[in-house]
Amino acid sequence: MSNWIIHFLISNIFICIFTLVIIGTKKLLKKYLSATTQYHLCFLLFLLLAVPFFPVQIHGSQLFSWLHFFQTDSGLNSGTDTLSELTSNTQNILLNQVNDFSVSISSQFSGGLNTILFLIWITGVMIMSVLTLHSLNYVRSIKRSALPLQNQQVKTIYYNCLKELKISHPVSVYSTAFLKSPVLIGIIHPRIYIPIHLISELNPDDMRFILLHELQHYRHKDTFIGFLMVISNILYWFNPFVWYTLKEILCDREIACDSAVLQMISADEYQAYGTTLINFAEKISSFSSPLAVGMSGNFRQMKRRILNIAVFRKETLYQKMRALIIYLVISAVFIGCTPILSVDASTQSVYHFSDTDKNISLLDISETFGTYDGSFVLYDNNLDFWKIYDLEEATKRIPPESTYKIYDALLGLESGIITPEHSSMTWNGDAFPFPSWEADQDLNSAMQNSVNWYFQAIDSQLGINRVQEFLNKIEYGNQTTSSNLDLYWSDFSLKISPLEQVTLLKKFNTNEFHLNFQNVFSVKNAIKIASTPNGNFYGKTGTGRVNGQDINGWFIGYVETSDNSYYFATNIQSDSNATGKKAFEITSDILKKLHIWN
Repeated sequence: MSNWIIHFLISNIFICIFTLVIIGTKKLLKKYLSATTQYHLCFLLFLLLAVPFFPVQIHGSQLFSWLHFFQTDSGLNSGTDTLSELTSNTQNILLNQVNDFSVSISSQFSGGLNTILFLIWITGVMIMSVLTLHSLNYVRSIKRSALPLQNQQVKTIYYNCLKELKISHPVSVYSTAFLKSPVLIGIIHPRIYIPIHLISELNPDDMRFILLHELQHYRHKDTFIGFLMVISNILYWFNPFVWYTLKEILCDREIACDSAVLQMISADEYQAYGTTLINFAEKISSFSSPLAVGMSGNFRQMKRRILNIAVFRKETLYQKMRALIIYLVISAVFIGCTPILSVDASTQSVYHFSDTDKNISLLDISETFGTYDGSFVLYDNNLDFWKIYDLEEATKRIPPESTYKIYDALLGLESGIITPEHSSMTWNGDAFPFPSWEADQDLNSAMQNSVNWYFQAIDSQLGINRVQEFLNKIEYGNQTTSSNLDLYWSDFSLKISPLEQVTLLKKFNTNEFHLNFQNVFSVKNAIKIASTPNGNFYGKTGTGRVNGQDINGWFIGYVETSDNSYYFATNIQSDSNATGKKAFEITSDILKKLHIWN
């Protein structure tokens, strides 16, 4: 939940931008859009506000995933080429060769800050909810005090209004002494409530216009829109842009309702309707409550409504079609942009994997993962075929931990800080948590024992700019480093998804980066775990340890045979015991069942 609040707040930045665009678009195209279309345009806001709360990630490829046929592979026996089987003793030796050393980092500050931000937000939500419930109690008191409409003259006017609007399911009408303005209340079973003083001071023309106005609210389901506005106010209580836009929707709603009435009455009655609105505003006060829509409003709203009546002209068919086309185009653009607001789909936290043009088989291997969250990705080079367990998790970007050292070593070689022939570094005598770190290292030993100080020495000589340039060049994950080069691959700044890991491994192995061949070969040799007559097994583990707990385990690599290559990445996550070595064990089990490496 602490991560959620950060993404939620980031989404609000985009929401603020979108609200400004919606308002600006409305003003820019005002003369081409009717009042009703402008009101409907604001409905896009509710879509924007809902996206951060979607429980699953949303991006373009998934929105149109129905275009792609997925195969579901519930079994793991459909492999291809098989390498020679290793004995159980050899497997144990192989496991022992996969060292998994990790130092713990502290996330007390960030986790504490996230928790504080979440508590502040939820406190505001609770306060707004209480205020809303208090207002609803007033609505309940109105309902309890109201009586069914008895005045026959008003009833006659009401039924005539129903005929004019061609409403076959009439809404109930009640009279009450608790209101000064007529309102429509209720979502499932809405009712019109008319103040008694308007009935006793009956003016037939005014009453007709009032009832037509409220019935237009009923036809347009404006009480449901009011409900969405209430929810938006509660969830986005801290966002002034949302509050401002919701106030604009209130005004647009009344102008749209006025226009709907004007559209159906004769032009000779426009002045009378405007006079009713002015007299109405003078006699009564505004009623403000959730789920209630009425004819009144504040001074600013009344001014805009009077001006709208003064310049109103009935829409022609051409104008209606033009407004509809403009509205559909604007809606399509905004719907296309909404995925960036998704909590799980920000460009920094999710890799947008285009699955519509790929051959993919979704694996069901949850039993192999047990209680761990995570994913497994395998790419068959010859068949150009992907096998994926949990596609959603496979697109999430997370710290690469020590798996990044493959590319850090490559950068060190390319920059000349180390060379294939001379990659040794002298230990400076500092104490480290692992004995194997307290010795001179070369590339092979540093990679095998995941020696942090060796790679930190490379980065310190390169500087942050060179590191950043290399990340950008190879397009490594989110391509982000912190200002501290010591542990940027573990401190939650640099992140990469399992799918990206596999893609990069393929580019690394085939040297699509166009780097020095000897440098690439040296790194490949450093991550080689085992070799058989039929092929080689390469890999690198990584473990994320936070506050003393292993929460993020990686094992990435590839199997290279004489005629094919299989690239894979496994990530596991848990509150504890999620290590690189455990990810290696899970990977070994999967590759064995797939008949790729036994």
